[in-house]
Amino acid sequence: MIDWDVAVNTGVRLVRPGPQVDLSDARQAVAQLRELSNVAAGHVRDFTGMNPLEPTGPAVVVDRPGWIKANVDGFRVVLEPVLEQMSSERLNNGTAAALTSAVGPRITGVQLGAVLAYLAGKVLGQYELFLPPDPSGHAPTGRLTLVAPNIVSTERELDVDSRDFRLWVCLHEETHRMQFTATPWLRSHVQDLMRELLLSSEMDAADLIGRLRSAGEAVADAVRGGDANLITAFQTPEQNEIMDRVTAVMSLAEGHGDYVMDAVGPEVVPSVERIRARFQKRREAANPLDRIMRQLLGMDLKMRQYEEGAAFVGAVVAEVGMAEFNKVWTSRETLPTLAEIRDPNAWIDRVVRPAAIAE
Repeated sequence: MIDWDVAVNTGVRLVRPGPQVDLSDARQAVAQLRELSNVAAGHVRDFTGMNPLEPTGPAVVVDRPGWIKANVDGFRVVLEPVLEQMSSERLNNGTAAALTSAVGPRITGVQLGAVLAYLAGKVLGQYELFLPPDPSGHAPTGRLTLVAPNIVSTERELDVDSRDFRLWVCLHEETHRMQFTATPWLRSHVQDLMRELLLSSEMDAADLIGRLRSAGEAVADAVRGGDANLITAFQTPEQNEIMDRVTAVMSLAEGHGDYVMDAVGPEVVPSVERIRARFQKRREAANPLDRIMRQLLGMDLKMRQYEEGAAFVGAVVAEVGMAEFNKVWTSRETLPTLAEIRDPNAWIDRVVRPAAIAE
């Protein structure tokens, strides 16, 4: 259903080049980012009280094409087993067969590559959960990746101290690495949610036409300045419920990353207030095309996840302290629901103080 090579080639061909950087400056930036990722890991460990259960090294630093290739590899790890299952279960369905024949793997690959080309110019870093096996057949558990040209471009645009900004970014991304390396079950939980979401669609031909119509309306609404996006346009009611659980987990992860980076920042990043203010202003001042693309791809939803998740973490830590907040990482059952993300006291009552309620 997806031609992965076409996705990579399309993305690499369409992605915009990074900023002009002298070779010596580029090498210095790569070396410093690797160094600061290790520095940030120590700060995150000390502040959160969490400890990785597996060895972690410096971040992998990539350019934009490298980020595209890495993400296509990650999509393959997650999607290929699901797509094979979908094909075996639904290929006899006339709608599925017709759709596969009409769209074709190459077109789908072009579409994926075009989206990744756009995102490759925006992402500063990420913790890659899903990686292909290495030459020995061992599947790595995760990898922290920093996109050097995007970090350099952003720090120049914001006119902020480069070392401070790079450490600030590393604090956020290292928090994500800590979340998954200190909580091994979380990776499989996210993968299970993604599989459940992908397999939950049982659309017939009428449903498919309706979803495509909704997607067209979402594009028109975004151009007019509305809040529609392609993600919700294609979701069925069952997927909406699953998506609420995905959103809750991602809000927790992203909000925790933002909370830690800003809480640790004042002690180790002298210009953190200036960085945060300018970074937030940059988020809010997107040009019209960027605004439409961000909305259609659900990136504005992600911004809300940062805000709601950080507010949840801040409220819980202020009320019960970091050690009690860390109960959130105990099991799937102790993760907050989307309603609890928006009502931190409800999570505290359910997870931290259940005995008091029982009494």
